[in-house]
Amino acid sequence: MSDPTKILYVDDDQDYLDNMRVILEAGGYAMVEAHGAEEGLDVFRDEEPDAVLVDLMMEEIDSGTGFVKELLLIGAHVPVFLVSSVGESLAMNIDTAELGLSGVFQKPVDPQTLLLTLKSKLAAGV
Repeated sequence: MSDPTKILYVDDDQDYLDNMRVILEAGGYAMVEAHGAEEGLDVFRDEEPDAVLVDLMMEEIDSGTGFVKELLLIGAHVPVFLVSSVGESLAMNIDTAELGLSGVFQKPVDPQTLLLTLKSKLAAGV
């Protein structure tokens, strides 16, 4: 039996971390968490997750995009999704491909959409 696919979720709000854990584990994934961008980079290096979800606004506005840029600099090659309360408008105003994002989710995240998207992106290796 193989280990479940591991998802890193970076968010400074413990309620969102707890909620996302319930969704991901119900979908058959294992979740590791980090409470900020710097911790997220450490956890990424230590845990080698299969995908990353990151909140846009943590310690400061746009710290999520800074985290994504750092992931690219260290050579991360996993799907990375931004999670934001301004997700829909954000998706229209930024170049997700330029940031290296696989997509943007609107908070509160729809569990079915999240799980279907993860399954699709992970199967495609994107």
